[in-house]
Amino acid sequence: MATLNPQSHLSEAECARGLRLLVIEAAFSGGATALTTGVILTAFALHLGASNLMVGVLASAPFLSQLLQLPSILLVERLRQRKRIAVLTSIVGRLMLAVMAVTAFFAGITPLLAFLAAQITLCALQAVGTCAWNAWLRDLAPENRLGHVFARRTVWLTAINLALGLGAAVALDMTGEHSTSRNIVFAAMFGTGCVTGLISAWIVASMPEPLMPPPGGPVRLTTLLHEPLKDHNFSRLLVFVGSWQFAVNLATPFFTVFIVKQLRFDVSFVMVLSVVSQIANMMALRTWGLLSDRFANKSVLAVCAPVYILSIVAMIGASQIGDRNLVKLWLIVLHLFMGASVAGVTLASTNIALKLSPRGSATAYVAASATVTAVAAGIAPILGGLLADFFADRKLELMLRWSNPRDVFSLPLVLTNWDFYFLLAGAFGIYAIHRLSLIAEQGEIERREMVSEVLNETRRSIRNISSVAGLRAATVMPVWLLRDARVRLRWIRAQKRRKRSGQPERTGAADAAARIS
Repeated sequence: MATLNPQSHLSEAECARGLRLLVIEAAFSGGATALTTGVILTAFALHLGASNLMVGVLASAPFLSQLLQLPSILLVERLRQRKRIAVLTSIVGRLMLAVMAVTAFFAGITPLLAFLAAQITLCALQAVGTCAWNAWLRDLAPENRLGHVFARRTVWLTAINLALGLGAAVALDMTGEHSTSRNIVFAAMFGTGCVTGLISAWIVASMPEPLMPPPGGPVRLTTLLHEPLKDHNFSRLLVFVGSWQFAVNLATPFFTVFIVKQLRFDVSFVMVLSVVSQIANMMALRTWGLLSDRFANKSVLAVCAPVYILSIVAMIGASQIGDRNLVKLWLIVLHLFMGASVAGVTLASTNIALKLSPRGSATAYVAASATVTAVAAGIAPILGGLLADFFADRKLELMLRWSNPRDVFSLPLVLTNWDFYFLLAGAFGIYAIHRLSLIAEQGEIERREMVSEVLNETRRSIRNISSVAGLRAATVMPVWLLRDARVRLRWIRAQKRRKRSGQPERTGAADAAARIS
């Protein structure tokens, strides 16, 4: 059996074997994630009879649990055994999936509470394990192989998510709502997730762990988080991140509830929408990565954030359309826009946090951003669940009427229940976009120019997809992103050398050409 103790020296063969296992492990951890999170988790909770508040708590658990990464830093520094922490938290956490699988065969409040407790325990242990896992991988993977290794790992994760997502949609479509067969399907999904998760933990236990370097002194969390708050520009970014995460997570965790309960579609259709969104995300990620490196992350956010918010607000249209087939088409189009735009938001918001972090202090700045994200994204769905009953008993009716000498045209607008959430998310999203405009980032361009660049990049991608090589280039995003990130890093270092030597900085066309070359 593989030892859980770190090794003082790793040979090249051991390191190469560890990186191979890292790629293989993605297939099993990705399988556990695909079968037990997102739409499937919400659908299972609704199947058990969860209230709107419980759905909100389930949605907030992965975010609020991330706050445990801060004290986990102290745990890792004290024990200095990252593999042991990662493996043990993974085993205990994945066993919670077996508990959740068993609840499928029982009714009442007790199974629901057990389901909720198991999910919270799983998320908490994952947060602790992730802290150790990330620190371990940073020492295991050589910098000159990061792009290759994580590109292959991402391909595995994407393929597994899409395949299992479609499989879950088919399985749920073949079973009736609240039927015994659907109990078996949900139990099978979470049971399989438990097994693949335990296999993932076994593979992780077989990977070598380098010995941590000697400690550099005590780590104080208050000191760690205080420095970013004193940075005026970065504090503006934190306000944007917090308001954005609150706006998005006030509405999006309840999409499944809205589509299943209010629109009366089956869970299988929600799974199809999830797959559509993932495909759009995957196809758009490379374009946003190229544009963020060529210009600025803020410019990408200035396009993606409004599109995503408008798509959320446009979900109201699904409750106004009478034709069921037209509603399906409307939701598919919206999920295409949301999947593509959230790819840019996620990429650019992560990059801008790193870019605005001073060298040597990135850990503190990223930790502050992650903390704000966890709090805002965790509170929003709980608040949404608490307000669900309030909005369920309210209705807003508006009538737009156009009359002429020969005819009268009327357009009724009736807002009920979850429609109010989409409007509220839009209002908070507008405030977040306003806060984004106050952040200073070098290289940003106007929104109109960025839209033009997006259209140009899209046309180039469409032309490339006409060949097999073009299709392959459009789907292998991580290698491009990591390569372009290295190019940008070299450009930034060159700019700093020029500044120290008194040479003028490159701007405009020369700036863009230097980044692309």
